[in-house]
Amino acid sequence: MPNDIVTIEPDDSLKTWGWVSYILHLVVAVGAVLPGAQASIGLLVIALVIDLVKREDAAGTWQASHFSWRIRSVLWAGVLYLVTSWLWLLFLVPGWIAWALISLWFLYRIVKGMVRMNAGRSMETGNVL
Repeated sequence: MPNDIVTIEPDDSLKTWGWVSYILHLVVAVGAVLPGAQASIGLLVIALVIDLVKREDAAGTWQASHFSWRIRSVLWAGVLYLVTSWLWLLFLVPGWIAWALISLWFLYRIVKGMVRMNAGRSMETGNVL
């Protein structure tokens, strides 16, 4: 029996926390895309803390990939915003375009994750985009 694969079923609270996190991410992502609808970075920090704290509880379940997906999304978006921030300082329009593209990419990742979680499917491992 030591070679048997054990599948751990997540409890409902993990799915609830996952939805809370996705919704917070979605509010921030929509706020980043729509002009004048800026959401607080505080919401993003709250969602990131939820993901970091609950990721260990989800280990071994299909939901673990969603916690990692959201964490990677935030970290990649943060890095991309930092790398392109100099465009805002030197040129307004290229900075706006770069940040708009990053925001759309972030929104895409959040919506994709929500759709897959709603279907009860894990996220692909190793897929950054």
